Amino acid sequence: MSQRQLFVTTALPYANGNFHIGHIMEYIQADIWVRFQRMQGHKVDFVGADDTHGAPIMIAAEKAGITPQQFVANIAAGRKPYLDGFHIQFDNWHSTDAPENHELARQIYRDLRDIPEVQGGSLIERRTIDQFFDPEKNMFLPDRFIKGECPKCHAHDQYGDNCEVCGAVYAPTDLINPFSALSGAKPELKSSEHFFFKLSDPRCVAFLEKWTQDGKLQPEVANKVKEWFTVRTNPDGTTSEGLGDWDISRDAPYFGIEIPDAPGKYFYVWLDAPVGYLASLKNLLDKRGESYDAYMANDKLEQYHFIGKDIVTFHTLFWPAMLHFSGRKTPNNVFVHGFLTVNNGEKMSKSRGTGLDPLKYLSLGMNPEWLRYYLATKLNSKNEDVDFNAEDFMLRVNSDLIGKFVNIASRAAGFLTKRFEGKLTQSFGEQGTALLNDIHAAKESIAQAYDAREYGKAAREIMLLADKVNSYVDQHKPWDLAKDAANNEALHQVCSLLINAFAELSRYLAPVLPSLAQAVEAFTGTSMQNWNTTGYVANIQPYQHLMQRVTPEQLEALFEPPAVAEEKVTPGGEEIAPTISIDDFAKVDLRIAEIVNCEAVEGSTKLLRLTLDVGEGKTRNVFSGVASMYKPEDLKGKLTVMVANLAPRKMKFGVSEGMVLAASHADEKAEPGIYVLHPWPGAKPGMRIH
Repeated sequence: MSQRQLFVTTALPYANGNFHIGHIMEYIQADIWVRFQRMQGHKVDFVGADDTHGAPIMIAAEKAGITPQQFVANIAAGRKPYLDGFHIQFDNWHSTDAPENHELARQIYRDLRDIPEVQGGSLIERRTIDQFFDPEKNMFLPDRFIKGECPKCHAHDQYGDNCEVCGAVYAPTDLINPFSALSGAKPELKSSEHFFFKLSDPRCVAFLEKWTQDGKLQPEVANKVKEWFTVRTNPDGTTSEGLGDWDISRDAPYFGIEIPDAPGKYFYVWLDAPVGYLASLKNLLDKRGESYDAYMANDKLEQYHFIGKDIVTFHTLFWPAMLHFSGRKTPNNVFVHGFLTVNNGEKMSKSRGTGLDPLKYLSLGMNPEWLRYYLATKLNSKNEDVDFNAEDFMLRVNSDLIGKFVNIASRAAGFLTKRFEGKLTQSFGEQGTALLNDIHAAKESIAQAYDAREYGKAAREIMLLADKVNSYVDQHKPWDLAKDAANNEALHQVCSLLINAFAELSRYLAPVLPSLAQAVEAFTGTSMQNWNTTGYVANIQPYQHLMQRVTPEQLEALFEPPAVAEEKVTPGGEEIAPTISIDDFAKVDLRIAEIVNCEAVEGSTKLLRLTLDVGEGKTRNVFSGVASMYKPEDLKGKLTVMVANLAPRKMKFGVSEGMVLAASHADEKAEPGIYVLHPWPGAKPGMRIH
């Protein structure tokens, strides 16, 4: 078999929080595949990185009082315990804010922009668009901070760029009843020049129609993607068009990579995020002293991505098109997996105790290879969801790994050490030899299952072989043979066969259980790193326990809801005022008022002059400091609440004859904004509030 050169990645986690169990599942899936390929003798570069750009990071950093760079560095510092804890071995872990990513993203953009006319011309286009603007936060809203109803399937609470229910991709302005996820305000449309990647260009459509349907995607994924190319009528009568152009720019303020020759414009995070795969690889090669350009120019290089089904759009449309039309190699395959649920499909929830916290798992002393094995038994080549069921987990680990597999060694090792000084015979008898041949014969089918990411199938086949070995044990009963020294030759044969069978099964499980395989290598003296190792075990070291059983107490502790410490809540940022009597409250005369007119106050940036009708047959003049939140036309004609019996107050701009009620947070920096109270329809000017 010729050596292959493989470049493998997992989806880049967004650097706004720690890894969750879904990340760990994906990394384990990829790590098993990478370890298997290396056992086959292939050369693999397995890289990852933090996805660090975008408005959410910028906003979170601002709230924490630190720079975005420091914010993502703090997140990156916490990655190692997760990866090391679950034996996930990336060759390199990098960041999309690294110099390599800035350089590569800009160059890919230039290559797309500067396509010669003889090849069809540029795939980058500038357009002035209407973009949502949050009037309360005073900023253009990124797609992920706009929510509303999906224009395709009408699912509620969907993001501004794509629907998580039907997978549709659309512009934020297509959303029905949009609102700002930052403030809840209804966003306003403002004009801004943006840059678009022309995905609807016939060149892109033709390329992607072929690329997505030629075996690079799982059949069910390819079929779903195929729907996005056609114009079709939806059940509600609306029309879904084919591929649309992709808005790849964002306005300042934005944490990201500035677009060349476009000051104040930044790449949308989803443009530079997948470039992070290449940047992490380049960083790795630079550290090795290897040429990135020569590496990528290798026509035998194979490129693979492991991703979740929620980001299929970006990896099967935008990413391959960006690579192809910028003159770069496209992925050989994009492997899509489903989500991880808990206990029969229940959605993860830490507060309900249905979350599975990876670090908590490790802190309880739970073996990481229990989880690696359990997930492997559930994973296949399809993008199906995987359910973690606590009872099933304990059964599979204790029954398969301990009862069927590890016990093979424990049943034989003691006899070999005590009776035969740890030396094994290579004479196994006719039945033992046949059994060992059966195990060897399964090597190819198990390898095919691993290569196809059918880990569940591989695990089942390995455990069926373990069942055969255990049947052999039950038939020959080494514990009975050991009772009579006359049976020493038979005992030696049986126990030697068992250790050789155990070593071969351990090799088959090595991609899933790398730490246990390392211990077996030390125990048997045979390599667990080469899939095609031949020969027999000659000697063993004294046996030590290789794996413990899962206990119900561990699982109970794992899913125990976190204790919630009582903390003092300060509503609105300030303490509730001292208690008053009903008589005190009755002294304040609150009335419904209609704002019959509203105008700016010349010389003031904070005040608006309100003309109020309180049902008295005349109007009142009131000054209110709400100019930062409202334009005069926003308030004119609206109902509000005012203190009608407050003594008039002479101000610089005139006399204020009352006070309009408004709400605000005590800490203006933490929660900016002031909100005028607005009664429900049906209230009339002059009505008293009791």
